[in-house]
Amino acid sequence: MILSPSWWRRRSLRFRITLLAAAVTFVCLLGLALIAGTTVGPLLIRSVDNELGTALTTAQAQVSAGQSPTQVPGMAVRVLDTAGDPVDGLPSPGLSADEVRELKSGQRVHSEGTVGPDWRWLGTVVSAPDGQQRLVVTGAGLIGFAALVHSGSTWLLIVALMGGLVAALATWFVVRSALRPVARMRGSVRALPPGERLPLPVSHDELRELAAEFNALLARQEEVSERLRRFTGDAAHELRSPVASIRVQAEVAVANPDADLAHETLEDILAEAERLSSLLDALLALARSDAGEIGPASPVELVTEARAAVARMPAGSPQARVSGVAGQVWAHASHSEVELVLNNLLRNACRYAESQIVVSVLARRSTVRIVVDDDGPGIAPEHRDHVFDRFYRVSDDRARSSGGTGLGLAMVAEAVRRRGGQVLVGESPEGGARFQVTWRTSG
Repeated sequence: MILSPSWWRRRSLRFRITLLAAAVTFVCLLGLALIAGTTVGPLLIRSVDNELGTALTTAQAQVSAGQSPTQVPGMAVRVLDTAGDPVDGLPSPGLSADEVRELKSGQRVHSEGTVGPDWRWLGTVVSAPDGQQRLVVTGAGLIGFAALVHSGSTWLLIVALMGGLVAALATWFVVRSALRPVARMRGSVRALPPGERLPLPVSHDELRELAAEFNALLARQEEVSERLRRFTGDAAHELRSPVASIRVQAEVAVANPDADLAHETLEDILAEAERLSSLLDALLALARSDAGEIGPASPVELVTEARAAVARMPAGSPQARVSGVAGQVWAHASHSEVELVLNNLLRNACRYAESQIVVSVLARRSTVRIVVDDDGPGIAPEHRDHVFDRFYRVSDDRARSSGGTGLGLAMVAEAVRRRGGQVLVGESPEGGARFQVTWRTSG
């Protein structure tokens, strides 16, 4: 099909606008032409009737006064008896008995000529001075009437067609002129070097808004590309370390067949493999978060979850306790997210706390908070804005020496933020680090 939706979508914007404008113009003009064509005939007949009526009024007064009616050029003014026979000494007008009867009743008569043109008649009955009834009629030949109506309708159709063509040409040039700045902008985008932005037009119009939005899009794209590049590089660097360690230890075990050394080497390889597995799990979780994968939320009771997380802490960890409001506190999240947040915050606190960790659960009208305080060395203010970045470490040996991957706090931030919450870091009353996580209350 020529005008199928797929064909239409493949056309240029200029072509589609031009075709629509031409079609709308042609349809409107064609409608006007049809309306005018159907009304031009009745308008002409009405004009003839008005002239016949004026002549009939004059002739009626003259016959009533006993005078002969004055002949009007282009018309026939006749005086007949009530039977339709002429009494003015002129030839018969050729009116039938039915037409005479209609004229006497005041109706207009359209007489179709067999050889000559059609005639239009108008008449009335008047009383002569001698008391006799006379039928005074006026008539005009409709010479060229049909040809005029046909010619007028034809010209109206031609005008409609020409109007559609003129509208198409005008629209084509107007749209081309309007889209010329867009074409220049497209060329500028194609030749835009990395890191550069489109110049904003001087006029404050749609093109300036388009250029501004495109510059914002470029900025976001470059930011995402930079984050992806940095994340990929950091991930490759972090993965290289445990893989290289496993390879070196395996080579040592192969080169030294001593059983005790092999057992010790296998333990080291197992630890590195567990670290590598933990790193891969964290990377997979962050990748799913970046892809927008988020499970359904459900009410989660935070006091119970905090106590369970404290109970899961490994042996030898600093003393930890849960404080907070009495009763239950519900957060709008999921069980796995709350568990991930608590596990990573407590694991981070365990690495640096000296003697104690305090987990507080606080409730407000529309939000709930979990606050984790430790009495460790804390986090300097210049690092607090970056501790939730992926692979960020306050010191180079901080996470490696303690078994961390540099992704735990980043996972905490992602899990909280995608539920509309907030995560902050500051200083605890004991002098260590304080991590605050805020969720919306459930229900």
